[in-house]
Amino acid sequence: MSEFQVQTLLTTPLVEIRDVACTGTHRHKGDTERSPRTTLGFPYRGTYVRHTGDEEAVADASQVLFFNAGEDYQVSHPNPGGDATLSLWVDPHLLREIAPPGLVHEGKPLRFRLPRLRIDPRAQVLVAMLRHSLLEGIAEPLEGESLALTLVHRALAPRTTHAAGSSHVRQRLVDRAKLVLASDLARRWTLAEVAAEVGVSAVYLTQSFRQVEGVPLYQYQLRLRLARALDLLREFDDLTALGLHLGFSSHSHFTAAFQKVYGRTPSEFRQAVLGK
Repeated sequence: MSEFQVQTLLTTPLVEIRDVACTGTHRHKGDTERSPRTTLGFPYRGTYVRHTGDEEAVADASQVLFFNAGEDYQVSHPNPGGDATLSLWVDPHLLREIAPPGLVHEGKPLRFRLPRLRIDPRAQVLVAMLRHSLLEGIAEPLEGESLALTLVHRALAPRTTHAAGSSHVRQRLVDRAKLVLASDLARRWTLAEVAAEVGVSAVYLTQSFRQVEGVPLYQYQLRLRLARALDLLREFDDLTALGLHLGFSSHSHFTAAFQKVYGRTPSEFRQAVLGK
């Protein structure tokens, strides 16, 4: 059985959208891979680590990763369970128009300067809307293209993104904390437990996480849970069961958190995107 399952959701002259699922059998670095063209990867399920030279990037639902044309990388899976990513290719001329000049190198092929950016909840919603509507056959090509370009605008816009900052040491620390949180989304972690897992004090972890990611640790975990809910809405008829599955204390707790972050309830989102 292949480690990868790739489903092409939409192909037009301007965009290509693929749903890429990986079983995640390689805990340590796998074989060297190379992207033939520059693509944007929006992880929506599970976690993995992308290794590019001396740089590492933890891939989870809060990030967009840039896979540059001709650039070698390796992938490892510290957490079991596999992962899935919405892979988006955009015509390079169009992508260069959309991307802020400081984010891409000059010349050809188009290549991004950063390995990743943090995306906001609105971008997470667009990832889910794009994927679900194409899987369900609801979105026609024109709508799929429009949603894809809106997502790229949102993901790359300076007002909504956050480039990981601070020192290399703190970045590695925060990446370890992110992997701890993602290892069990339903667990009600305490700050002391996460700090103990990564081997630092709770105060140092709190300060480092906010400095690197721009949001508190608890908010980061909440957004990971809610992004997973966006993914699972097609599979759960019982929204109370979905909320409990993700560690929320009740249906009302899940609904209130979802609505606060995404602007609509889970049932409203499912009705709008899936028509049920």
